[in-house]
Amino acid sequence: MQTYQVSSSTKIEPIDFGASGKVAILQNVSFLLNSLVDTYPMHREFGMNPPVDDPCEIAINEWSAQVIEKLERNIPEVSVIDVEVIQNEADLLNGRIQTIVKVVIEVDPIQSS
Repeated sequence: MQTYQVSSSTKIEPIDFGASGKVAILQNVSFLLNSLVDTYPMHREFGMNPPVDDPCEIAINEWSAQVIEKLERNIPEVSVIDVEVIQNEADLLNGRIQTIVKVVIEVDPIQSS
């Protein structure tokens, strides 16, 4: 069982439309972490809904639960092991929540094709 770490960094990598296997699954995790609710017209509930006005500790707990729920619902191949929220002043001033997620890919993408 191998653990992978994906970050919602401020620098979003371009989408590789030819990706397959583990690379595609990890790219999907990154894409979902960096997507906001109501930004995709045909699927409005897709994406994350950050807790903007909540106190810090409550926001972290709500955010962590939401990350786990959304990732496991939208990407069934992964199980979330850990969610770490990094707080720094620059991200807070820019309205971003930097998140590092550790996931395990449950199925072998090569054998399931």
